[in-house]
Amino acid sequence: MTTGTHPATPLSPAVFAILLSLGEGDKHGYAIMKDAQSPQGGAVRMGPGTLYGSIDRMMRDGLVEESGISDDERRRYYRLTMLGRRTLATELERLDAAVSSAKSLGLLHRPLPKGGRS
Repeated sequence: MTTGTHPATPLSPAVFAILLSLGEGDKHGYAIMKDAQSPQGGAVRMGPGTLYGSIDRMMRDGLVEESGISDDERRRYYRLTMLGRRTLATELERLDAAVSSAKSLGLLHRPLPKGGRS
């Protein structure tokens, strides 16, 4: 996912949704899952396996870490690392450039062709 200290993009929808959620601050898994399901979080539906599998890989890649905060012995809280923040910023810049390009081409307000043909 990452190459040294340089984040690799584009990110998968699940990884992006997790980074976006943690951009607001430390959260536990269920809160991250709920954020991801919201339209603002990307409307990504993921079960516990996808969530915690992604978090485990993201921890290995140095994007997130456990925060050490606990309000319940069963809940682990996670937070972004500096690399995680840079990765999120890089992906947001990439997406912003893509949206700007689509706007300049008039694609955002143009109806899509039916049947997949131009």
